[in-house]
Amino acid sequence: MNSPTRHSPPTVFLVDDETAVRTAISRLFRSAGIAVAAFASATEFLTSYDPAVPGCLLLDVAMPGLDGLGLQQALSGRGSPLPIIFLSGHADVPISVEAMKSGAVDFLTKPVLEEALLAAVRTAFERDRVARLARAETDDILACLATLTPREREVMEHVVAGQLNKQIAGDLGTAEQTIKIHRARVMEKMKVQSVAELVRLADLARLAAPPRV
Repeated sequence: MNSPTRHSPPTVFLVDDETAVRTAISRLFRSAGIAVAAFASATEFLTSYDPAVPGCLLLDVAMPGLDGLGLQQALSGRGSPLPIIFLSGHADVPISVEAMKSGAVDFLTKPVLEEALLAAVRTAFERDRVARLARAETDDILACLATLTPREREVMEHVVAGQLNKQIAGDLGTAEQTIKIHRARVMEKMKVQSVAELVRLADLARLAAPPRV
């Protein structure tokens, strides 16, 4: 699970076509001890963005070329979980509703109060941190599942369904002692001590699995 960016500090990725806005907001974050990377356009951001770096996106709504909502959609299409805070030069209710429905953390109007902006960023950072921990746990679960043999996967499905070793042996047409061995290996490979833990991991794995078509 180690990567060069895993322990990087969270960064505010600021995308705004106005130089003065980028300068002022970047200065604010740096004075608050928050890392910031500023971009003049959505395209510039997409070219250099590394999804492995934690943080959030502070995004202007109205920009030439790809606008804020367009960038939000582009990131969603890539499966990017980066939390987004929108900035707008005026209060546009329909746009703000669309942005929030698409998962934005907040929608702020310029000129934004410093404390409101810092609070929104801290909220976005926390959302990103929790989401990354959840994804890391899911990745670990899937990696453990990949080590199971087909028979061990079968046994695991029966175990999480609440069946006893004797019942599983009857269903699979094998000896109860064989099921005990498979069961022990499943518990070891999945790194759990109880059936309750195994059930939780199995549920998380199902949620992470792509939908069947």
